[in-house]
Amino acid sequence: MADQPAKLSVSSDTFEHGKTIPTPALFHGFGVGGANKSPHLRWSGAPDSTQSYAIILHDPDAPTGTGFFHWILFNIPANVTELSENAGSGDPADLPAGAKHGHSDFGARNYGGPAPPPGHGPHHYNFHVYALDVPKLDADETATAALLRFMMLGHVVGEGVLTGIYER
Repeated sequence: MADQPAKLSVSSDTFEHGKTIPTPALFHGFGVGGANKSPHLRWSGAPDSTQSYAIILHDPDAPTGTGFFHWILFNIPANVTELSENAGSGDPADLPAGAKHGHSDFGARNYGGPAPPPGHGPHHYNFHVYALDVPKLDADETATAALLRFMMLGHVVGEGVLTGIYER
């Protein structure tokens, strides 16, 4: 049986775990009225074997059968344990050196905020942070969440999640 990944602690100055994600972090489009600014994120508790991190934002409540992947970020250097608000803007200058955005379900390579269908009830936005035992994943900006998760198999040494809620 494989070792279980270490539990990372993930938090944000933008919102608290289990609480509503604020308007600036909501999607700009589909009538949502947000600014599409990725929230501040901070994590700790990674094992010494950590060589890089990846972040995947997933809404399992989206009515698609597979949920909806809002943000894919990978090859975050091991010495980085915090991202400032709007790091997911899509501008490489806002990212730590070497980090790359993947291809979200919005069809973009940047953060895409919450945008649930009106009247669908509360959606849970899970910011998964993965500590990896490799310095980088051999993927480019076309990588989807499914491809990235496949490439991470056997390399996740730590994992944590921060969940925000939004409904309209």
